[in-house]
Amino acid sequence: MDVVSYNVNGIRAAISKGLLNWMETRQADVYCFQETKAEKSQVDLTPFEQLGYNSYWFSAQKKGYSGVAIFTKHKPLQIKYGFGVDEWDTEGRIIQADFESLSVISVYIPSGTTGDVRQSFKMEWLNFFESYIQLQQKKHPNLLVCGDYNICHNAIDIHDPVGNKNSSGFLPEERAWLTGFLNKGFIDTFREFNSAPHQYSWWTFRAGARGNNKGWRIDYCVAAVGLKNRLQAAGIEPQVMHSDHCPVWVKLTP
Repeated sequence: MDVVSYNVNGIRAAISKGLLNWMETRQADVYCFQETKAEKSQVDLTPFEQLGYNSYWFSAQKKGYSGVAIFTKHKPLQIKYGFGVDEWDTEGRIIQADFESLSVISVYIPSGTTGDVRQSFKMEWLNFFESYIQLQQKKHPNLLVCGDYNICHNAIDIHDPVGNKNSSGFLPEERAWLTGFLNKGFIDTFREFNSAPHQYSWWTFRAGARGNNKGWRIDYCVAAVGLKNRLQAAGIEPQVMHSDHCPVWVKLTP
């Protein structure tokens, strides 16, 4: 099972930049997309269907904002849209597909970069999300939580840890939250296989950051420990450029 997670920063824009051609070449079993910025009805799905993908979308109430989706070659047993709690579901940030031997979540964790109000919202959201995932892990021990976490975990995951020590996405409380989350029974699959520095999944559009590889690793495929023996490989594809993010992926045995 080859699972890819990708913040496409607008799926319609990504399509115009060659997303479909890349998917045809890449041939993943499951794509977890974040920041789709579209309703399902706004996208021509015929080319995706011709590639063999069923798609499931959970969009934000606000047009052109946020949104997550799962595209899969394997028809899920069940799809869960959102948390099922109105307070947290207006922004379209989580969708879950349950398969016979795997449950896959596509999640888009809020950013706190626009100020204190959103940073506070982010921390509240993270606490709710953690409790929710703990419940899901009990129901689905073979759980894979893929997406844009909007958090760099450690200094190795960011190009300038000193200069960004007070930046949202690398704040001590965010990093501590991610440590605690992983310690409750989850694996950062990329770091399970890759210990090298300078491995990033997002770059600002400003000042040639991507060309100079001044990036952040904020996109993750996080696996429940029950999947540890099924993990085969994990990686990042920085050469793929339909977005300010790039795809991250994990491969598991069936």
